[in-house]
Amino acid sequence: MNQKMFFTLLLSLFVLSGISHYAHFGTIIEFIISAAAILFVAGFLGKATESVAHYAGQRLGGFLNATFGNAAELIIAIFLVREGLFDMVKASITGSIIGNLLLVLGASVLLGGLKYKEQRFNVQLASHNSSLMILAVIALGIPAIFISTQHFTTHKTNMLSLTIAGILIIAYILWLIFSMVTHKDILADEEETTPDHGEEPSWSKGKSIMYLVLATVMTAFVSEWLVSTLHSFTTKFGLSEVFVGAFLIAIVGNAAEHSAAVMLAMKNKIGAAVEIAVGSSLQIALFVAPVLILVSALFGKTMDIVFTPIELAAIAVSVFIAKSISKDGTTNWYEGALLIIVYIILGISFYLV
Repeated sequence: MNQKMFFTLLLSLFVLSGISHYAHFGTIIEFIISAAAILFVAGFLGKATESVAHYAGQRLGGFLNATFGNAAELIIAIFLVREGLFDMVKASITGSIIGNLLLVLGASVLLGGLKYKEQRFNVQLASHNSSLMILAVIALGIPAIFISTQHFTTHKTNMLSLTIAGILIIAYILWLIFSMVTHKDILADEEETTPDHGEEPSWSKGKSIMYLVLATVMTAFVSEWLVSTLHSFTTKFGLSEVFVGAFLIAIVGNAAEHSAAVMLAMKNKIGAAVEIAVGSSLQIALFVAPVLILVSALFGKTMDIVFTPIELAAIAVSVFIAKSISKDGTTNWYEGALLIIVYIILGISFYLV
């Protein structure tokens, strides 16, 4: 799809989504148009971020791509928190983590592996990412065990949730300092040392930043329009909030990371693709989820950090296989297929909930 056609469809769907929302076209039509619009908006966000990343270098570029790629999910989740749909929020957090680790990383490794027999990335970065993913499982699992078995009061539950949220944010900030400042040379991708990868960017630096801001604003609007349809949509089709949050919202919200990571993997830049997919999952678990807990407290009703056993199991399984596949710093197409197979298994299981 050429750039002119992409922008035409982007603007058309954005305007149509707004019209359908305010003119009340009906739940199904509004949901379909808003979902299609957010896919294109997320794609626009991904393109803008990739262009900015051209000037920033691979590590910082991957971080920016993960951060702005998560903007759609964060904005959607904030609107859900405001509506008090905490179960759907936690399901969307679960879906974002497993979606990035299994679907985004899996598709990147699969399609990149079909083009290149074996792709390599920094082994030390893979090791640190694995440790952080295990930290995420511990941080989300421990509160659920203690709160459910010790029958904490609401006050204790809220206190534990807010405290852990603060600790996770500090842990994430320390990781950024470690990976971007004190040890950035050690964690740099060995295969790619130049920030521009020898390619011309899509847009100038100024235009890239402007488009990045514009895409984020568009994401905020379309996210609110999409969220307004979710309750009616789930009720009409008898879908559980867990499935909608973990898969529908997560797939739509992951569009930016998905497109960018796959494109980079197919250019033999698997290090950048891993940075986007795994980095995005870590950001969701260690930063976005804690921020949502703090935001919910500002809205007057604190969302606890207690995830259901099936959500914790899905996250743990995703972390386990992603760690197993990425620990040696090499990937091939078969490993990508394994990740996608696990994602399909989880998807069917969640659908039947």
